[in-house]
Amino acid sequence: MTPALPVAVSIGEPSGIGPELAAKAWQRLGTRLPFFVIGDPDHLSGLGVTPIPIARPAEAAHAALRGLPVLPQAFAAPATPGQPAPENAAGVIAAIARGVDLVTRGEAAALTTLPIHKKALIDGAGFRFPGHTEYLAHLAGVERVVMMLACPELRVVPTTIHIPLAEVPTALTPRLLTDTILITEAALRRDFGIESPRIAVAGLNPHAGEGGAMGREEIELIGPVIAALRAEGLGLTGPHSADTMFHAAARAGYDAAIAMYHDQALIPIKTVDFAGGVNVTLGLPFIRTSPDHGTAFDIAGTGRADPTSFIAALEMARDMARARATVA
Repeated sequence: MTPALPVAVSIGEPSGIGPELAAKAWQRLGTRLPFFVIGDPDHLSGLGVTPIPIARPAEAAHAALRGLPVLPQAFAAPATPGQPAPENAAGVIAAIARGVDLVTRGEAAALTTLPIHKKALIDGAGFRFPGHTEYLAHLAGVERVVMMLACPELRVVPTTIHIPLAEVPTALTPRLLTDTILITEAALRRDFGIESPRIAVAGLNPHAGEGGAMGREEIELIGPVIAALRAEGLGLTGPHSADTMFHAAARAGYDAAIAMYHDQALIPIKTVDFAGGVNVTLGLPFIRTSPDHGTAFDIAGTGRADPTSFIAALEMARDMARARATVA
C-alpha cells in the first residue's frame, strides 16, 4: 500500500506559540498522523523534542520515528517568544508559499498553517494582504474563498467576515451569498464526503426579520437566493432565526450553517467547542486548515499553549484529503 502523504505545516510567526504547538502535536501524535514543519530547526529546539531535518516531504514519516520532522526554511533572526523580529517576516511568508507549492505539486496531502502576525509581516516585509486566507487565495489564483469554522458538532460559514457590523447590510449582496453557498456546498461534497449536503441559512435580523417587521433583507435578498438555489437542486432551508439554529436538536438537521456575519457564526462554534475549532478555507484547489486562534504572544514560551485546535486542524486536513481522494 502506498504510504499516505504527510501534511505540510507552515510555521507561522516563530515568536508566537506555533513552535510549541508543533512540538506538542508530535509528542501526542508521533507517527499516527505524518506531518512536517516548514521552518527553522533552531526555532524548534529546546521544546522537549528533537527537530529532525528532512530533505523532502516523503521522508517525514520515517523521521517522525526519531523526532519532529522539519523541512528547513531560512529565517534571518532567532525567535524570541513574544517578541516578533521584523527580519523574520520574509521567512514566514516564504514558508507559506513553499507549503502551497508542495501541496500543489502533490508532495503533501494538505497544508495546515500555524498563526501569523500580520503587523510583523507588514513591518518586516511590506505584506500587502489582509491576512493568511487572502494570501493563499492569491497564491492559488482564486478570486473568492470561504471561511468555515468546524468541529465535530458544527460547521458554520460567515458570509461577511472582518468588517464592522454597520457595514454588513451593504456588503451582503445576492452574488456574495450565492457564491458562499455554492462554494460551501461543493466543499461538503468534495472534502467532507457528504453526498447530499443539507445547509441551513440564517437570517440577518432578529427573528429572521419577522415578516418584514424587523428588516426586509430576508424577504428581498436572502429568501430569493435560497429559492433560486433550491430550484437548482441544492438542499437549503431558511432563512432561519439565528437564535434557534445552534442548539443540539437544530444542529442535527443540517451539515453546515451559513451565517450572515462574523459573530453570528463564531459565537456558536466557540461556545460548542472553544478549544477544538478548526478554520478551514473552502474554494482553494488544495486543502488548507488552521487552528482557530492567533499567535498568543502573551503565553509564548511559557509551556501553556494548548495544542487541541492545532491537532484537530491536522486531523481534519488528513480526513479532508482522504475524502477528496475518494471523490477523485
